[in-house]
Amino acid sequence: MLAAECCGHYLDQFTFAERATDWRGNNNIAESIFAQMAAEPHPVPSWIVVGAGTGGTSATIGRYIRYRRLASRLCVVDVENSAFLLGWQSNDDTMVTGIGSRIEGIGRPRVEPSFVGDVVDRMIAVPDAASVAGMRHLSSRLNRRVGPSTGTNFVGALRVAAQMRDAGVRGSIVTLLCDGGERYANSYYSREWVSAQGWDVARHEQQLDRVLAGAAWSAG
Repeated sequence: MLAAECCGHYLDQFTFAERATDWRGNNNIAESIFAQMAAEPHPVPSWIVVGAGTGGTSATIGRYIRYRRLASRLCVVDVENSAFLLGWQSNDDTMVTGIGSRIEGIGRPRVEPSFVGDVVDRMIAVPDAASVAGMRHLSSRLNRRVGPSTGTNFVGALRVAAQMRDAGVRGSIVTLLCDGGERYANSYYSREWVSAQGWDVARHEQQLDRVLAGAAWSAG
């Protein structure tokens, strides 16, 4: 290996991400979330919605929730061609799709060792076209460009929010703006590039508009 040849070290983030952070505290991402929520009307989120790349973020947050015995639940969103959802549903950590994700920064063709399914309460499949729709919608509202995996998170959080609203449940939902969109001008923000992928983004943009206007979430 290159690391051995150079007398260096190989930092295998996909295998060791879940143990690289002290999930009990020490200013990790989970502790930071709850600290920032402390002054909110619902300081303990009903749901925290994140994606899985290495699996380290969801493992840290899920473990922290359980360690602190908090009422929050963890939802992981997954994209097309990714193995995380299939592996979680079948309780098979050897699941492989063999196909790469088309949403940069999220999804893997196999269940990575750092993904800890036991601390995940729910998983949601998000179509790739919906991730792009979510990215664009959120960017227009924030007046700043976000990336496609942030769009995936937003779609998952909105779906959870719509279902809470329909059930008459009040509470807070936390998700992450995990990537900027500046470098995607010629890909995810390009109408021509997106069209070449065969994605019907407009349909998902319309659904987001309807849900934000008060409609129920449609599975279609």
